[in-house]
Amino acid sequence: MAKPGLVVRVPLAEADDRTLAGRASDGDVRAFEVLIRRHGPLVRGYAARLMGSTDEVDDVVQAAFITAWQQLPTLSDPAAVKGWLLRVANRKALDRIRARKYHDDIDDESRPPLVTPDSTSPEALAEHHAVQSALSRALTELPELQRQCWLMKEVAGYSYDEIGTDLGLPTSTVRGLLSRARTSVIARMEPWR
Repeated sequence: MAKPGLVVRVPLAEADDRTLAGRASDGDVRAFEVLIRRHGPLVRGYAARLMGSTDEVDDVVQAAFITAWQQLPTLSDPAAVKGWLLRVANRKALDRIRARKYHDDIDDESRPPLVTPDSTSPEALAEHHAVQSALSRALTELPELQRQCWLMKEVAGYSYDEIGTDLGLPTSTVRGLLSRARTSVIARMEPWR
């Protein structure tokens, strides 16, 4: 039991997001490194799904974290740093997509899964891999804006308004795009129900 007035030190790696973001916004590089290690895989996976290509993901993630470091003092709620990092990565990915010509992804296997298997049995792993491949194909076949909206909503948890703001679209358009995307994904995934 801690004595009154005694300061208990918590290892930086165990600190909550609010504490880490607050320290990082004050210039603590080590706190920002912990945030990168904690949320980097999610940001990378999200960027990979959004980009539809893995050859530019590392550049997008690096640009997102550089921007995040520079703009962290403007974050109004440090506890919401995870969602904020995803929004920064989203903007960087969209900028990159707008700047390039569309080309097919050659290496789909390096993408992280959207769903994890419930079991490690060979049958469960094989079925999971097949479902994951079918979902990746279904997402790849969507028109680009539908795919972006679907990923932002279903993977990153954005609200309709946030998606509209990030993509520069009215909320009603976002709702329509999401509706069409969901209908297409459900139809393509029907054999796996």
